[in-house]
Amino acid sequence: MPFCSQFIPMNVIDHPKHGSIIYHPSILPLHRGASAINWTLIHGDKKAGFTVFWADDGLDTGPILLQRECAVETTDTVDTLYNRFLFPEGIKAMVEAVQLIADGKAPRIPQTEEGASYEGIQKKSNSRVNWGQPAEAIHNWIRGHDKVPGAWTVIDGQSVTLYGSSMLGGSVPAGQALEIEGASQPGLVTKNGLVLYGSDGKALLVKNLQFEDGKMIPASKYFSSGESSSVELTDDEKNMAEAIRNIWKSILSNVAAIEDTTDFFKSGAASMDVVRLVEEVKQECAGVQLQNEDVYMATTFQDFIQMFVRKLRGEDQEEELVIDYATKEVNNMTVNMPHQCFIDGKFEDAENGKTYNTINPTDGSVICKVSYASVGDVDRAVAAAKEAFDNGPWGRMNPRDRGSLLYKLADLMEEHQEELATIESIDSGAVYTLAIKTHVGMSIQTLRYFAGWCDKIQGKTIPINQARPNRNLTFTKKEPLGVCAIVIPWNYPLMMLAWKSAACLAAGNTLVLKPAQVTPLTALKFAELSVKAGIPKGVINILPGSGGMVGQRLSDHPDIRKLGFTGSTPIGKQIMKSCALSNLKKVSLELGGKSPLIIFSDCDMDKAVRMGMSSVFFNKGENCIAAGRLFVEESIHDEFISRVVEEIKKMKIGDPLDRSTDHGPQNHKAHMDKLLEYCETGVKEGATLVYGGKQVDRPGFFMEPTVFTGVEDHMFIAKEESFGPVMVVSKFKDGDVDGVLQRANDTEYGLASGVFTRDINKAMYVSERLEAGTVFVNTYNKTDVASPFGGFKQSGFGKDLGEDALLEYLKTKAVTVEY
Repeated sequence: MPFCSQFIPMNVIDHPKHGSIIYHPSILPLHRGASAINWTLIHGDKKAGFTVFWADDGLDTGPILLQRECAVETTDTVDTLYNRFLFPEGIKAMVEAVQLIADGKAPRIPQTEEGASYEGIQKKSNSRVNWGQPAEAIHNWIRGHDKVPGAWTVIDGQSVTLYGSSMLGGSVPAGQALEIEGASQPGLVTKNGLVLYGSDGKALLVKNLQFEDGKMIPASKYFSSGESSSVELTDDEKNMAEAIRNIWKSILSNVAAIEDTTDFFKSGAASMDVVRLVEEVKQECAGVQLQNEDVYMATTFQDFIQMFVRKLRGEDQEEELVIDYATKEVNNMTVNMPHQCFIDGKFEDAENGKTYNTINPTDGSVICKVSYASVGDVDRAVAAAKEAFDNGPWGRMNPRDRGSLLYKLADLMEEHQEELATIESIDSGAVYTLAIKTHVGMSIQTLRYFAGWCDKIQGKTIPINQARPNRNLTFTKKEPLGVCAIVIPWNYPLMMLAWKSAACLAAGNTLVLKPAQVTPLTALKFAELSVKAGIPKGVINILPGSGGMVGQRLSDHPDIRKLGFTGSTPIGKQIMKSCALSNLKKVSLELGGKSPLIIFSDCDMDKAVRMGMSSVFFNKGENCIAAGRLFVEESIHDEFISRVVEEIKKMKIGDPLDRSTDHGPQNHKAHMDKLLEYCETGVKEGATLVYGGKQVDRPGFFMEPTVFTGVEDHMFIAKEESFGPVMVVSKFKDGDVDGVLQRANDTEYGLASGVFTRDINKAMYVSERLEAGTVFVNTYNKTDVASPFGGFKQSGFGKDLGEDALLEYLKTKAVTVEY
């Protein structure tokens, strides 16, 4: 029964054999009545919930059968509480309650009268904001009255209703002062909305304003004059407009004709008519995401059609996105870089207002300040991703439409590839030409590859033993996991994002991604492009900050169902432990490596030298599959080293934006210092430093390409990864294939490996016995979006790229039907 049992006679309530029970959205007895959840918010309660109780004589005081509760977040509204908890958990609880009654186990716990209140739905006249309160109390008042009846105040002599309140953390953006009647200080119209102040000097932010005539506008546009220019309709859009005109006519039956100037509300429409209009238009024009607020913001037919067409074309999303760019003139272009957290489709400061500097490794200068996400930001991002998955359009979207959005995102990345590559160069030190081809180029390819998979994810039909005389059909379905977390490293900031997020999104999940603290900028630019592509809000969330704080909270969070991580083995172990202890979330790990490259004397020497250098020095050696140790057959060892050193001397070390540069700066100072220490250790252990081993004498974090020979198996540099431009070379005896294989496999890592030989039999024999997830034969670094990538042993498990990557972000459900 609904909670309005006071209108039902008791003889009706008592008529069923077991009586009647009621679902009530409140932890009784605190708040009673139809607006109980509103008062939960207004009073600033820290918990909400619902009660199932035995119906009494209409005072909501019957004995309690069961209760459930949830925490109330500062960002919660009536809608979010219902969608997140009261509705889905309420259904489960009613089923449980009925089962308890059927089993004869349903309790009847007497309700206490102590602390009970019965506060009905506020009248509009009583919902005026009292500005003599702290900001949090005002925020609670506004969100508690959102949407009915609406908290209001007086601005410029007229009543204005305030919607979409949130507490403002961090610095207040610049804006234009606005006098608020009764407030201790003026409000501030900013690009993010209307900033208002409580008696304690703290601030809150209001998103939308509604005037006495029913017109609603974004608060950020309070001082904007005039209407935006109208868009010209295509023939198809004109046909849709006429269909919508007929919907208006059927709702506003008292209006003789629907003119362009016809106002929906002035013609007599009410809130229920808003719902009907939205749903009829969505039914008539499938695929358009229309909200009730859209009607309040476009009350005339002409404005409504303009708004509808912009939504149809996806133009409204770009207009709504507010970005406080950090702008630089670099590489003969202007680059615009978002630098705030990206949560629920918006760029915003970290909750605590903290920032940090991201550094250009070419000269050590500060590029810009970046938001330093907190645990609270993680929780908000996860909540947004969960809402987007559970209730947003992404989860209900046709897979082919989802693929179209990913294709569009890839197209936008291609349009912005020079800007993305420039940002990648100044933030990570990547050589610009490599950034264009690999960092950005392969990211685009990855998005397109997985976009094509969206409508090709299939289950199977499985023959099982029939339960005669009945028959059975068993089939499997591949379903998305839900909210996924992705934590990526700093060596390929954009490409690592694409490798993991493309598969995640293609499978239908939503994600919260933490870029490396030292290289956050291309991830934030990716977030901007995702909005322009039409990816719904909450689907992608980006949180720059520390691994110890953001990464740990993602590992621990109970609402995350999968975590994909690329980084060091020790951190991977900690993540795996946290994921297990929290909620047994699925994990995939791409960890450290010490990839062996075996070069036989029958190789193509020119190719072996060229590819051998690439295997080590590609991307400044900051490459997860870099050849960590080269085994060169004794008879060609000296020639190989001589030719490598000769080629190194030809390499141009310098500004990564210079198109002729071969070798750019290491990613950050701490890493360069670690590389110098690594080289010092090699020398102390007795390895021969043939070339390099020092920092380049120039500003920035430049490391000389380095070559060690005479490296013995027990040495530190033979066992541990440098993750830098350090070639570690060991000899092996001519013809000792099995011996060198044993040495190559004598490591706890197993990410990649390689072999150079003209003998196909030897190549196949070695490739079968190398213990690594990838084996390159007569090539190196040749990865492709269609080929699965991942390691063995302590290099981790799970795959990026290829069809295998999709399986990391899907779960298999078996369904058996008897007929």
